Amino acid sequence: MKKHLWNGFIETVKKEVVPALGCTEPVSVALAAAIAARHLKGKPTQVEAYVSPNLMKNGMGVGVPGTGMVGLPIAAAVGALAGEPDAGLEVLKNITKGDVEAAKLMLEQQVSVGVAQVSNILFAKVTVSDGTDQATVIIADGHTNVVSIDVNGDAVFIIDPQPATTADTQSENIFAHANAHDIYEFALNVPVEDIQFITESLELNDALSKEGLTGNYGLQIGATFQRNVERGLLSGGLLTNVLCRTSAASDARMDGAMKPAMSNSGSGNQGIAATMPVAVVAEHVNADQETMARALMMSHLMAIYIKSYQNKLSALCGATTASMGAVAGMTWLLGGRFEQISAAINSMIGDITGIICDGAKTSCAMKVSSSASAAVKAALMALDGIRVTGNEGIVADDVDASIRNMSALANGAMTQTDVQILDIMVHK
Repeated sequence: MKKHLWNGFIETVKKEVVPALGCTEPVSVALAAAIAARHLKGKPTQVEAYVSPNLMKNGMGVGVPGTGMVGLPIAAAVGALAGEPDAGLEVLKNITKGDVEAAKLMLEQQVSVGVAQVSNILFAKVTVSDGTDQATVIIADGHTNVVSIDVNGDAVFIIDPQPATTADTQSENIFAHANAHDIYEFALNVPVEDIQFITESLELNDALSKEGLTGNYGLQIGATFQRNVERGLLSGGLLTNVLCRTSAASDARMDGAMKPAMSNSGSGNQGIAATMPVAVVAEHVNADQETMARALMMSHLMAIYIKSYQNKLSALCGATTASMGAVAGMTWLLGGRFEQISAAINSMIGDITGIICDGAKTSCAMKVSSSASAAVKAALMALDGIRVTGNEGIVADDVDASIRNMSALANGAMTQTDVQILDIMVHK
């Protein structure tokens, strides 16, 4: 076992699995606006934002928490007026109805959002003015990664381009020395007290799921499953419960519920997809707390590992890859070992690779439920010794090679798909 990697694994999970209130792309813009506003003496009166095409795509149609509205303009405005600049992805946690009304008044003439011609996949440049002074904040390459702050033309902060320490560098590149089997061994053998923190993902995402089951959010995917079980059109059981509780959390999250999701790799939906299916299976088999923690850690770390081969944002739906992490935890909980986990991930790559990301919006809950369904299917097949083989499509015999093949598709040919998707969205 590669125990020398274990501390790096833990630090990576702590960095990538964090609370996020609302979709992380508009929240990133709100955070930049809040940080900029903090450097002004007066009340913000003007907000101008330029974002990368991918961020624009993911911010156009998604609900902004507490506002009852969708899109980047309201996120920028309410972030500037009332955001908590030190709260990271929970920047909007304390906004009030009065703040929202004031932000809405700014929208007509005082807020603008455009596309920046930059190479960064994730980029937001937000300038906030109070009529006398102005401040500009740039976030790039990570949803909370502030790279510069400028006040009245003077740079007050520029990020150090060099890694601060050797430890940081090791954490950043931890998967260069690891494979899927290393993650499996870590999750099963690390002292449980070192990973107990991961159970907070269940606490947050389950609360979001219960909120979604009220039927007041989005397309009501989770609530629809629940209603039809009650009508007798669907039977209860493991698959239905996985779909119901997982999609309900996404329903609430994508429609602006004022409850945080525990994110994974910068995405609340990826965090939900990596958490809820595993939690439902753990409850189904009456797993104890230690088993629950190990299964959740296996899921979240495997999801981060798979995502690490891909661009932060792409044309490939992130819920699909996060669900490939979930299938690892689910298969293990149902009695599988690494051979079955590898088979299940391979089958999912052969099944749902190619589901596109056409921006963040309420219908993302449908893709979350489709991915969760594929995970249950692949896990049950693997337990019976059935898998998509290395002779089929982009799937290889080895699971790590299959992951790299899928990621090559996402980072290669699907970059043009991404351009086409945004063009369709902005011109329809």
